[in-house]
Order: sequence, then C-alpha cells, then structure tokens
Amino acid sequence: MGIHLTITKKENRTKSLFDRVRKEAERRFRDARGSHDWDHTERVLRLCLRIGRKEKADLGILKLAAVLHDIGRAEEDRTHGRVCHSEAGARLAAEILRAEGVDEAAIARIVHCIETHRFRKGAAPATLEARILFDADKLDSIGAVGIGRAFLFAGEVGARMHNKGTDLAKTEPYTKEDTAYREFMVKLRHVKDRMHTREGKRIAAKRHRFMVAFFDRLDRETDGDL
Repeated sequence: MGIHLTITKKENRTKSLFDRVRKEAERRFRDARGSHDWDHTERVLRLCLRIGRKEKADLGILKLAAVLHDIGRAEEDRTHGRVCHSEAGARLAAEILRAEGVDEAAIARIVHCIETHRFRKGAAPATLEARILFDADKLDSIGAVGIGRAFLFAGEVGARMHNKGTDLAKTEPYTKEDTAYREFMVKLRHVKDRMHTREGKRIAAKRHRFMVAFFDRLDRETDGDL
C-alpha cells in the first residue's frame, strides 16, 4: 500500500488510511493529562506540515509519525517516567500500522521518527522526517504554549508554582519541586539550540525570547519587584 498522504488527487483509500490511524491515535488520549493531550498532537501535526512543506519532506510519513508520536505517553505517566514514551509509542505505532497493512519499509521510517523525537534520551533523528518531528515536538514545549504546558504538568504532579533559589540538582521529576521553572532551567531554555531545520530554528528563536522574558518577570514578581 502506498504511504504518500499529500492529499491532492490521491485515492480516497489513501486518505482514509490517515483518517483511520488518526482516529485510533486520538482514542488513546481520552484520559490524557492536559500537558500531553490530543491538542498537543494536533499542534505538532500543524508544525510538522509547516516545516515539512518548506523542507520538502515526505508528508505521508510525517503526518502518520506526528499523530502517533505520543501514543506511549499514558504508559510513561502511569509509571512516573520509568517507561520511555518514545519507545512504548514506537512499538504501539508499529502494531497499528501493520494492522492497517502499511508496508514494512514505511513502518520503519515512521517508527524511527517516533523513537528519536524525545529531547532527553534516545538516538538522534537520522532522517529529514524524524528531524522535523523532533523540531515540531520541541517547538510546542517553548514559547507561550510551552509555558502553559509546563504549568499544566506541574499542577498535574502537585508541584509548587515557583521555586526560585532551589538547588535544582537535588530535585526530582514528578515531585513537589518539579515546577515549570525547573522544566525551564533543565530543558526548555536549551531547546532552541537543539533544532535541526532552518524553519525550526527560526521559530524557536522567537519563542525562546518570549519564554526567557516571562520567567525573568516571574522571578521579579515573586521577589516583589514588580
């Protein structure tokens, strides 16, 4: 079965493959936390399409990878991070795609995108589509959207609102100290330097500036300076 899903004059059955996979992926987010819910996947999909068109990527591979990239998140949340959602998601994605009759070569390309989209661990993305998914996923973690998601996640794990001055080296994820500020210091401020694509770098620079200004203001307000 062909995997080219750039929908122009392609066959309806090709479009329906994406629709079916998308529906199956969305079903797995019914009880998802707000910080990693289906809305996040939809935003990543839109960013993938924006960057992918500029980079002339295979949009068929990219679209399927985008809607499937976080389907292992529930398992990571359930285990408080002991299970890697990119690894779990890659296995689940392969099962879904095989059930739809997608050929093994295409499955391997999609699975590689999912396996390598995580910031903190895993192999580096080696294909154009994997690099685009990585960038799109990370872009959704910074800027105004990223700030909102960081606070959502902090609330989900019962963290404090802010913990300026805390020795972050002594803090752990999924604890009271796993604040939005901790996420900014540990991960988010480094995202712009990890982008792979030209468009990803351009967008990241703008989102980074906004985010830095926000956390600077948050520090000042909590100190009573503003």
